Amino acid sequence: MNTPTSSASSTAGRGRRIGLLSLGAVVTLGLLAYGAYWFLDARFYESTNDAYVNGDVVQVTAEIPGTVVALNVDDTQPVASGQVLLRLDPADANIALANAEADLARAVRQVRGQFAQSEQLRAQIDEREQAERTAKDDLARRSTLIADGAISAEELSHARDAVTTARASVLAARQQLSETVAQIDGTTITDHPAVLAAAAAVRNAALALHRTELIAPTSGMVAKRSVQVGQRVAAGTPLLAVVPLDDVWIDANFKEVQLERMRTGQPVTVRTDLYGGSVTYHGHVVGIAAGSGNAFALLPSQNASGNWIKIVQRVPVRILLDPKELHEHPLRVGLSAAVRVDLHDTSGPLMTTAVRNAAQPVQASAGADPTIDARIAAIIADNAGPQAREAARLSRERSRAPGHASVHAPVSASVVAALP
Repeated sequence: MNTPTSSASSTAGRGRRIGLLSLGAVVTLGLLAYGAYWFLDARFYESTNDAYVNGDVVQVTAEIPGTVVALNVDDTQPVASGQVLLRLDPADANIALANAEADLARAVRQVRGQFAQSEQLRAQIDEREQAERTAKDDLARRSTLIADGAISAEELSHARDAVTTARASVLAARQQLSETVAQIDGTTITDHPAVLAAAAAVRNAALALHRTELIAPTSGMVAKRSVQVGQRVAAGTPLLAVVPLDDVWIDANFKEVQLERMRTGQPVTVRTDLYGGSVTYHGHVVGIAAGSGNAFALLPSQNASGNWIKIVQRVPVRILLDPKELHEHPLRVGLSAAVRVDLHDTSGPLMTTAVRNAAQPVQASAGADPTIDARIAAIIADNAGPQAREAARLSRERSRAPGHASVHAPVSASVVAALP
């Protein structure tokens, strides 16, 4: 006969069995659900919290030494591409430019004098050749008179000396002409080496003057300003930086075991601590780094000797964000981010073949500035004579015609030959 105590124990045992079976069923269902979730969805995603916002930090440095006389920006201030950031004292550069222009004018006049000297030497050669012919004729006449005793032997000797002197004078003039022609042969005033060198010096001085204004190479935000008004800076000194916040990206450090099916072009979702879960960025993988972070460290590990413990390495993966979303919610360089990569599509290449477009210059270099070329042409024309000035004027008129690409045309050889 069962007692009340045995009935209670039997009921408690059944309750424990039911509880354990229920717990086992819940765990089994949970494992099955997670397995189904991993098989159908989770295995197609890789995520990491080891990700940071990165971007270009464009250093603005002085290319020439000088004293800062104007500072137009400060940290955290946005700037546009081509905006003047600061100015150096241009006094020395202006003096150097004026000196270079004077040297160019002097070189043009010297070359013009060489062309004129060549014509003068040709005239001297004609004159001396005529004197040589006269001396030869006089010697021939005196040679016929010496037999009759009409002249003395001394006079005949003087006549021979006159011929020799005239011949030597012609030879000296020809040598002098050859030396002059060697300096100007095959050139005009505008393409003579001395004039080209002086014109290059003008461009160099104009470039130095141009570099007294430091302009923003790209649009962005000013950071790391370390210069003050009145400070004397040396060439190559970093003065400030411009960070283009509209062109930042994400560098996500994935474990090497997570890269098996990661390819360029795969879609990515990104969340940052700055905006929390309220803002989700969308982007895509653009490339996987050429090595792990340890491989490019200042002091990479050396595992060739001693005890060795395998450490899973992390490899940076670059992710570009949607520019529209980035414009609506700007990021800052160095912020933390959480990244989730969709691995469904593995048809993309392991590494991208796209090349990033090189930054275009915000302003033409002073060395190729049409204004400087026009100034050089004007200096040459002003110092090359009236005919050359007229030729330069006609050249400028032709250069203004539609479809004419050159800034100025050289003075023609015929015009140079006509110079006084």
